[in-house]
Amino acid sequence: MRKLLSIALGILILVGAIFVAKYFIDNKKRPKPKFDKIVKTVFVEKVENREIPIIITTSGNLTSKRKIDIFSEVQGVLKSTNKEFKAGTSYRKGENILSINSDEFFANLKSQKSNFYNSVISIMPDIRFDFPNEYDKWQSYLNSFDINKTTPALPEINSEKEKYFISGRGINTAYYNVKNLEVKLNKYNLRAPYQGILTEALVTPGSLIRVGQKLGEFIDPSIYEMEVSVSSEFADLLRIGNSVKLHNLDRTKEYEGEVVRINGKVDAASQTIKAYIDVAHEDLREGTFLEADLEARNETNAIEISRKLMIENKKIYVVRDSVLELIEVNPVYFSANTAVIKGIENDVLILSKPTPGAYDGMKVKIFEEKK
Repeated sequence: MRKLLSIALGILILVGAIFVAKYFIDNKKRPKPKFDKIVKTVFVEKVENREIPIIITTSGNLTSKRKIDIFSEVQGVLKSTNKEFKAGTSYRKGENILSINSDEFFANLKSQKSNFYNSVISIMPDIRFDFPNEYDKWQSYLNSFDINKTTPALPEINSEKEKYFISGRGINTAYYNVKNLEVKLNKYNLRAPYQGILTEALVTPGSLIRVGQKLGEFIDPSIYEMEVSVSSEFADLLRIGNSVKLHNLDRTKEYEGEVVRINGKVDAASQTIKAYIDVAHEDLREGTFLEADLEARNETNAIEISRKLMIENKKIYVVRDSVLELIEVNPVYFSANTAVIKGIENDVLILSKPTPGAYDGMKVKIFEEKK
């Protein structure tokens, strides 16, 4: 009997506990969570339409305005000169750049000169009898002839008869053969056509030089030229004489250039046209890579903004009554970092910096700088 009472009491206690627990659960009031509504702060600027210059940015490498590849027109052994024939060596105008041994050729030239001199001597008796009035000038010519100096020009011919006589004796042929050899002798010594610097040297003293062999490269470092490609869209806007701002990639140095030539042909593949810019500065070197800002035209009633603010390249965000609004604009030119757009009224507030997560109708707060 006592055991049954214990069991019944346990059951009553358990049921009571269940009802009490259910009562507390049903009557427990849970506070609703509160979320603070976040309003993003945005940076804005007021629109002021004005005249915007359209700047075409392009790039290219500098090449010397005056550059020659040095080739040999004669054969021989390269001799040493006062300056080493090596890249980086500077030369004044007219200074000897290199010399090729010409001993053998010079000996041949002297032999030809001697033959020519003897030919003139051989006709002197005939000139005395057939052309007595011309004898003195030919005698003076012989007196002025020096085998170690440049051959003087033949005396002036005064009659057809004298002309035929001189030509018939082979004097003209012998003279021009000698003059041809004298011209060729000058090619054994190469002189600088202008003040410049040797940028490439392919031979050394003692090397055997052959006809047509490339010996090096010589440039004038005082002025350079840069070839750039410009979209054919702006071909009619480019003008010879336009000033150009040039700068390095870091924009730490700036140079002034000028458009000197514009190609009349459009590249069929890229639809670009070649323009050529002259620039001179002591800091510049052959092969330097520069960027050029060419001023093509001025766009009126426009503004320039960062390309990062453009949505789909045709829309931007404006702020009206603390709400973002996405509007369409008229882009007229895109550069690498900026866009020139039209179609926005003055005093309209537009975003000046990109806002992550922005959407049309978003509530925002305008940043006000503390004074």
